[in-house]
Amino acid sequence: MRKATLIGAALAGALMLMGTGCAKLKSRDDINKGIAMYRAARYPDAVELFKEAVSLDPENTNAREYLATAYMMQWIPGADSPGNTEFANKARAEFQGVLEKNPNETVALASLASLAYNEAQSLLPDKKVQKLDESADWNRKVIQADPKNKEAYYTLGVIAQNKYYPAMMTARVNLRMKPEDPGPLKDKKVRDALRAQYASVIEDGVQNLQKAIDIDKDYDDAMAYMNLLIRERADLAETPDAYKKEIEVADNWLQKALDTKKAKAERQPAGAGGIVQEAK
Repeated sequence: MRKATLIGAALAGALMLMGTGCAKLKSRDDINKGIAMYRAARYPDAVELFKEAVSLDPENTNAREYLATAYMMQWIPGADSPGNTEFANKARAEFQGVLEKNPNETVALASLASLAYNEAQSLLPDKKVQKLDESADWNRKVIQADPKNKEAYYTLGVIAQNKYYPAMMTARVNLRMKPEDPGPLKDKKVRDALRAQYASVIEDGVQNLQKAIDIDKDYDDAMAYMNLLIRERADLAETPDAYKKEIEVADNWLQKALDTKKAKAERQPAGAGGIVQEAK
């Protein structure tokens, strides 16, 4: 009697293992089908297949990451509607689910950084800064996981410029300076106040852009933003001569960006990628 019980238990265990194996195989099949739908820009269909893949194999973080990406592709930055917001929230939740399994998964970290940055662009100033800070936090986590991630350093530089530029332009308007008027800002008190608030932001941005360029010597986008940030920093200079020196540095970065972009255009362009790997 005991032997029969043991055999029955063994058979039940074997059937359970077989069921688990079948579920994982079906999950991988759904992922591959979902990728095909994603490539065809049929994102709602991709979502349903990836959702099923996650339910069949909850431990498969690839399925969850694909699901998050399919949600994110349906989100339109700046569009204010409940349905659109839901896409962003669902994408965020799925990417965070990936990080619960693997805190250093760089695609999930970078996607959350991108989501926050794009959300920031349509917000009022105070809330915009909060979202930019959130994006910066995610980008720093990307760098912790992947110290050679040039895009994360670049985005930190862009965020610094996004924070400083509106304040600099507001100061110019208040001082009745046209955008094309040479600097520095005419009022020393205004310069001092901006320097106190933004000097560390600007320098952090410059350093991060330099790190991006150190990683990729042909990173023309980083060079272009280096030009912008230094050109805008010039308005805080104490004298016209100091301003001119800053502008010369900015001009050099701009020329380097243009030369690099031209050289890259003359070379054979690399192919673009996406979520193209099928599940194995």
